[in-house]
Amino acid sequence: MCSKVASKKTKKSFYLTKIRRLVQLIFIGAIGQWAFYGIFRCPFIVPFVNCGSCPVVTCWGRITAIFFGFWLFIPVLVIFLGRAFCGWLCPGGFVNQMLGKFAVFKLKMKNNKKLRYAQIGMVISVLISLGVYFIWGNPRVMIPMRTSDEYLNAIIMSFKFSDWYWATRTAIVVSLIVASLIIANLWCRFVCPTGGVMELLRKISIFRVYKTDACDHCNAFLRKCEMGTRPDEINCTNCGDCLNVCHVDAIKFGRKKS
Repeated sequence: MCSKVASKKTKKSFYLTKIRRLVQLIFIGAIGQWAFYGIFRCPFIVPFVNCGSCPVVTCWGRITAIFFGFWLFIPVLVIFLGRAFCGWLCPGGFVNQMLGKFAVFKLKMKNNKKLRYAQIGMVISVLISLGVYFIWGNPRVMIPMRTSDEYLNAIIMSFKFSDWYWATRTAIVVSLIVASLIIANLWCRFVCPTGGVMELLRKISIFRVYKTDACDHCNAFLRKCEMGTRPDEINCTNCGDCLNVCHVDAIKFGRKKS
């Protein structure tokens, strides 16, 4: 009997993960170009926030200058589902999750209090972004070059002739993404400023994945969690991968009872 129940849970978990991957792939097709342009072709040091005045008229991200509802979507999603954007929709999150599968260190922490110190990186990222935008005025720098012959040559020319702001920003972001091969989901867990803001607001979310009082702290969910965390704790993205791994069915999704 127990084996049948466990088998059903495994199947549910399998299908939920597959559905999440499908949704992530759909959003890579929908907003993946926007993320790519933000990292590599945005002429502003802090991308995605000056699309209305952006000189790169061919940038796919300029749709946000017309469709302002997009900017309402993310905060509304945070209110309802916490950091679900990170686990289900973000193209950068998907890339980091895929790289994390090959990472040397998974850092699956049984005691998430230790992770609070590592998240100082998110705080620093948010403060730097706010400083660049409000104090420095988010200066516009050289627009990365395009060449008709080959993509690699365009990248080389961009770094060769770029302003140091753009080159530094791009090199840092790329280095952090590559570093995700060393520490799983390094960018999403400890650096991403957007994730950092969502982390601050995560606790006000209406619906969430959470543990009930039946939890016996076996930490079975750490075998599944790509963010190396526990339900409804630091870096939980409400991905739902852990919903069906608990042997006492102590992990639920919905409104957490006080």
